Amino acid sequence: MKYLHTMVRVSDVDASLKFYCDLLGMKEVRRIDDEKGRFTLIFLAAPEDLGRAESERAPLLELTYNWDPEEYGEGRNFGHLAFVVDDIYATCERLQTAGVTINRPPRDGHMAFVRSPDNISIELLQKGGSLPAAEPWASMANTGKW
Repeated sequence: MKYLHTMVRVSDVDASLKFYCDLLGMKEVRRIDDEKGRFTLIFLAAPEDLGRAESERAPLLELTYNWDPEEYGEGRNFGHLAFVVDDIYATCERLQTAGVTINRPPRDGHMAFVRSPDNISIELLQKGGSLPAAEPWASMANTGKW
């Protein structure tokens, strides 16, 4: 058995690609438009998995866009997506500057949570050991839920 992908439904392809690709740094590796089924599937790979995405089938994120409008609930039973990042402070600063709310700041230099445009909870983890505590993150309160 091999883990292939996680699928999340999205309501705005452009906003989702901006978040996952432009802000988080993922790369689109495949797209399928299904006229009969009236949906688009967009497969994304993390930068370090990009070479493996084709040859070894590294785990991917599948964004599913249904062409007919549909309201999606917050399905808390989904949990979250998790990504390891080179510098959690720089990543959170880049996201915050772009207007993304940091729901759980990286006070410990190790972990943070944000949400995608469709309220998918995203966990960011510091690669290697935790970074030393630093402001403004160390004293920043949680915002909302993750």
